[in-house]
Amino acid sequence: MARVALSLGSNMGDKRGNIAKALSALDEGGARIVARSADYRTAPWGPVAQDWFVNACVVAETDLPPTDLLALCRRVEQQLGRIREVRWGPRIIDIDILTYDGATVDDSGLTIPHPHLQERAFVLVPLAEIAPDLTVRGRRITDMLQELDASDILKLS
Repeated sequence: MARVALSLGSNMGDKRGNIAKALSALDEGGARIVARSADYRTAPWGPVAQDWFVNACVVAETDLPPTDLLALCRRVEQQLGRIREVRWGPRIIDIDILTYDGATVDDSGLTIPHPHLQERAFVLVPLAEIAPDLTVRGRRITDMLQELDASDILKLS
């Protein structure tokens, strides 16, 4: 079993409900959720004006190889109604593979560890909650987070 870290985000419709549905579908599809962060309200990221996000991270165990895990993530996004029109635009659900059992993957369409992980407080805050000592590219998640401004990220109850 491979241990993986995933990031989920939604800024359309029932944001928290979208994340919950995605997690259920991932679990049923072969990515068994073993740890889940709280939901966090975060500012939109990217060049497109849009509503605020709810973000969360999970640690899961899977027998799926990385490309099959990516296919599962894309299938779940599509099942929930995601349409990829504008890069970094509004989305019902976004699921990113952050890490895959310490492996490095650099294929077309899939880069693991996630190439922008260390730049995104909206990912590092929930990930640090459930995997503070996870090491990516030789650095702990909590150390990466200390270098970013996370003051606008709000933990939801």
